[in-house]
Amino acid sequence: MAKKNTVPTNAAPRAAVPFISSEKKPSFWKLNRNVAMLFFVLGFTLYGYSLFSDYVLDDQIVITDNRFTKKGTAGIGDILKKESFVGYFGEQRDLVAGARYRPLSLVTFAMEWSMFAPDETKLPKLAAGQKRDYNGAEFKTVRFVHHFTNILLYCLSAILLYRILLILFPLKEDEKWYFNLPFVASLLFLLHPIHTEAVANIKGRDEIMAFLAAFGTLYYVLKYAETGRFVKMIQASIVFFLGLLSKENTLTFLAIVPLTLYCFKDFDVKKSLQTAVPLLVTTILYLIIRVSVIGYLLGNGKEITDIMNNPFYGVPMSERFATIFYTLWRYIQLLFYPHPLTHDYYPYQIPIVNWSNLQSIAALILYTSLGVYGVWSVWKKKSIIGYAILFYLITFSIVSNIPFSIGTFMNDRFIYLSSVGFSIIVAYWITDFLPKKNLTTVGMALLGILSLGYSVKTMLRIPDWKDTLSLNTSAINISPNSARANLFYGVALFNEAQKVAGDERKNFMYKALPYAEKAVEILPSYGSAIHMLSGIDAEIYQYDKDVDKILAKYEKYLHHRESLSIEDIPTNSTFIDKYLKYLCGQPEYKDKMLVFYKKIIPIFLEEKKDGKNAVRYASEALALAPGELEISALMSKAQMLNNQQGKKLRKGVPFL
Repeated sequence: MAKKNTVPTNAAPRAAVPFISSEKKPSFWKLNRNVAMLFFVLGFTLYGYSLFSDYVLDDQIVITDNRFTKKGTAGIGDILKKESFVGYFGEQRDLVAGARYRPLSLVTFAMEWSMFAPDETKLPKLAAGQKRDYNGAEFKTVRFVHHFTNILLYCLSAILLYRILLILFPLKEDEKWYFNLPFVASLLFLLHPIHTEAVANIKGRDEIMAFLAAFGTLYYVLKYAETGRFVKMIQASIVFFLGLLSKENTLTFLAIVPLTLYCFKDFDVKKSLQTAVPLLVTTILYLIIRVSVIGYLLGNGKEITDIMNNPFYGVPMSERFATIFYTLWRYIQLLFYPHPLTHDYYPYQIPIVNWSNLQSIAALILYTSLGVYGVWSVWKKKSIIGYAILFYLITFSIVSNIPFSIGTFMNDRFIYLSSVGFSIIVAYWITDFLPKKNLTTVGMALLGILSLGYSVKTMLRIPDWKDTLSLNTSAINISPNSARANLFYGVALFNEAQKVAGDERKNFMYKALPYAEKAVEILPSYGSAIHMLSGIDAEIYQYDKDVDKILAKYEKYLHHRESLSIEDIPTNSTFIDKYLKYLCGQPEYKDKMLVFYKKIIPIFLEEKKDGKNAVRYASEALALAPGELEISALMSKAQMLNNQQGKKLRKGVPFL
C-alpha cells in the first residue's frame, strides 16, 4: 500500500525552492494556442445557432422585465444593493428558500443593455395595456450580444479547465497533444450536452461566471503553492469573491482548494486547510454583505408553501429523501447518457417516491460507496479517481437538496460545475487506464464515439432554445407530467393566438385549453395555471357563448382565489373578477349571475372565512338586484365577518 503522503506519478511534486531559470519560458497561450483555437471553434460551432435565439424562460426576470437591468449602467447600484428578484417584482418577495443574491451576472446584462439596446423612449409608443416585444427586430443586436457573451465565456471555461488540469497533470514527453487527460477532460466538458441549458439560456450565465471564478481561484492558489507569493492568495480571494457574487456554488471551493493542494502539491492536511483561510475570510465578508442586503442568511422563518418554489412542501421526511436520491440517480444517468434533455423537472415530472423505489435505493448505495471510496482513496493513495469523485460530490452537494431546499427537484444546469469530476474520470479511463491494459485503440475509439455523440446531441438540442414556442414544445414532449410544462405550453399557444385572427385564433385557443387544464389537474392549487385557464375560457366563451359552462368553471376556480394572480393591485382584482364584471354587464345573464353569486358568496363566508371577498361579491350581486332578500342577508353576514377580521388585524392578530 502506498504511503499516505505519496504524490501521484502524474502530478508534479512541489519543489522546496522554486527553480528560477534565466531563460524565459514560453507562455501557456503560445504553447497551447492551437488547443485554445480548437475550443473556440468547437464552442461557437456547437452553439452558434443560439446567437439568433430569443429571450426565453427567466430571461425576462433578469433582463427584459427587470427595471434595474434595463437602466443600463445606471441600474448597477440597485442591482448590488437589492435581492436579485427585486428588479423584476418591485419588492423582495422571498419566494424561494434563502432568497437570491447573485448580482454579478445582472451587472453584465445591464452593461450590455446600456451599450447595445435601443433607447426605448425613441421607439414607437405602446398602446394602453400593450407590452414591448423584446424579441422584435429592434432588440436583435442586444440579444445577439447576450448570447455571444455566453458562448465566449463557455469557451473560456473549457480553456481555463485545460490550464488548471495541465498544472495538476503535467504532460509526459511521449503524450500526444490530443490524447492526454487535461485535453480529453476539457474536450468532454466542452461537448457535453447537459450544458446546453446554461449556455443557450442567457440567464444561465451565472453558472458560467461562477465556474470561471471558482477555477480562477484555484489557479491563483496553485500559483501560490508554486511560488509562495502571498499576492497570489490575494488575487485568489478577489476572484473568489466575484464567484460568490455570481452564484453560491463557488462556496464549495472552500473544500476543493485544500483537497487539490493535498492531492497534487504534497501539502499535508493542516497546511492545505491553512491555505483556505483567506478564502474563508472572503466568504465571511460575502455573507455579511448578503445578510445586509437580504435581511437573513438562509431563511426568514416563514415556510414557503408554493409547490412550484418548494416542491417538498408537505412531503414526509422519508419520502423527501427518497425523492432526492431518485433525482441524484437521474443526474448520474444524464452524465453518462444525456438523453432525453429537458429544462422542466417541476411537479410532478419528478414523482414523489418512497424507499420502495429501486432507483432511490441504488442512488443511496452508489453515492455512499462513492463517498467512502473517494475519502479512502484520497487519504491513502491520493488517487486521481478519488479526487474526481470528491470533486463531484463536494461541488454537487450545494444543489442536491440535501442540506437545504433549492426550490425545485433538479435542473440540468445545476450539474454544470460538478460535471468536471465526471469528465476527469472518463478522461482518466480513456488516456491512462485503457492504455495500461494495452487498449489504447479502444480508448481512442471511445473518445471519438463520445465526442461525436455529444456534439450531435448538443446541436440537436440547441434549436429547442430558439424561442418560447419551440422550447415549450420540446418540454411538453419530454416532461408531460409537469404542471409547469403544461402551463407554459398553453401560455405559448395562447400568445401565438394573439398574433392571428378568425378561425386560426380559435384553433390556437382550443389547442391551448387541454394543456392548461392538465396543469390544473396535476396541481389543483396552481394559481398561475388557473389564471391562464380562466383567460382561455373567456376567449372560448367569445366563440361558443356558453355562459353556463364558463360560470361553472369560474365557480370551481374561485375555491383557489387566494392562489390567483392579481391583475389590478389597487382593487385586488383577479382576471376572473374583471371578467365577471363584464358578464354582469350583459342584461340577458342577470338571473344566471345572481344564481352564481348565491353559490360563491357562501364559499368565502363558510369555507374560506374571507370577509373581504365575501363583501366584494355580495356588492356585485346587489348591484344586479338591489334589495334582493337572500343577497342582502349574505351581505350582512359578509360585512359582519369583514368587520370582525378588520378588528383583529388592527390589533395585530392574524386570522386564517
